[in-house]
Amino acid sequence: MPVFLAAPVTTIALCWRLARRDGVALGFTTHDRDLTIDGLSYRSSPGMLPSAIRRTSGLEASTMDVSGALTSAAIAERDLEAGRWDGARVAIFAIDWEAPDGEQLALGRGELGAVSIEAEGFTAELNGPAAILDRPVSEETSPECRARFGDTRCRVDLARYRRMSSVTTVIDESTIDVADTEPAANAYAYGRLRWIDGENGGLSSAILSSAGDRIVLREPPPFAIAAGARIELTEGCNRLFETCRDRFANAENFRGEPHLPGNDLLTRYPGAS
Repeated sequence: MPVFLAAPVTTIALCWRLARRDGVALGFTTHDRDLTIDGLSYRSSPGMLPSAIRRTSGLEASTMDVSGALTSAAIAERDLEAGRWDGARVAIFAIDWEAPDGEQLALGRGELGAVSIEAEGFTAELNGPAAILDRPVSEETSPECRARFGDTRCRVDLARYRRMSSVTTVIDESTIDVADTEPAANAYAYGRLRWIDGENGGLSSAILSSAGDRIVLREPPPFAIAAGARIELTEGCNRLFETCRDRFANAENFRGEPHLPGNDLLTRYPGAS
């Protein structure tokens, strides 16, 4: 147990460290003034409160809720709605505010789950590490690849299929023209577009199709697209064995069963073609 918990007069402050998927890290504390811990400034935010924290030694998935007021410019309602905070890594701990660089008491960690906005505040569910045990233990067979394009199972080097570009013309809310022509027909279909700057900076959009220098997104981004915005384009894969073999020469890492007989085999009868 940390020494500061046994002091006759407690000087305890709760702290949150939030790290978004785009690399932005923020710190908040219940103390009445800002604290600097491990080089990160933790802003005073008494309005952020966790629910009861229960720690167990079992394997059940542990969750808790974190609620707060939308008073900090760092956590804006528009960013919550845009999904900037989805999947953010969170660490909650207690410290002695008189010695913020001293011993820490870890209270919880995990990723932000469902986020709901209520009146002038928000509530976010924190899923602990044990929540991964709720996932399926084994995979189901499928004719399509179950790996994510470019992950450790796919093993395709995405650096070869990723390019920087910029928006030249905005056709409509989900269709744009870019500065560079695609390397092959419909190369960016099933791929990703990452917004580098502008209001959508740090967010990603799924690509529906591409033709020449035109990109069609699956759905409009959260904020309006501005001409001149820098973007990163990553080619996609439709998860078919033929594409994996012929386009990416990666058949040995295909994670599917394209030749497994389907249910139609059970309905066949002698003489059927």
